Amino acid sequence: MTGLVPLLGLVMAVGAVGTIVPLVPGISLVWGAGLVYGLDRGFGAVGVVAFAVMTGLAVAATVAGYVVPKRRATGAGASRATVWLGVAGAVVGFFVVPVVGLLIGGVLGIYVGERLRTGDTDMAWRATRATITGFGIAVLVQFAAALSMIAVWLVWVIID
Repeated sequence: MTGLVPLLGLVMAVGAVGTIVPLVPGISLVWGAGLVYGLDRGFGAVGVVAFAVMTGLAVAATVAGYVVPKRRATGAGASRATVWLGVAGAVVGFFVVPVVGLLIGGVLGIYVGERLRTGDTDMAWRATRATITGFGIAVLVQFAAALSMIAVWLVWVIID
């Protein structure tokens, strides 16, 4: 079973990168690798605590991925409809232009939504910049959570 630890470490590293690269399922890969380790080795007292911490971090990071950009956008004056247009633009962009389309479509959706709603270019750019900043903060939060989850897992492996 010792060969499993390096493999799971590699999966977790890919997951950490996935918090930055849109096509890789980041947090879920890190969490899933921790689950596989626990199922393989048995959870025990340390494993239960470690996996609970990993799960809490995963949930918090996932929620942050949605909440932070939305709050930044609405804080800059974007309407709820504009935020949904940004989400729709991101989905369409993801399929039209692989990898970068998610970002391009989302940003374009926010800008177009606010421009149409307000008729004001400056307000539209302000909401768009705030949304981009929100996504950047969310990515940093998710990356930090992934690294924290990996650190918790490493402590679990060492103690185990």
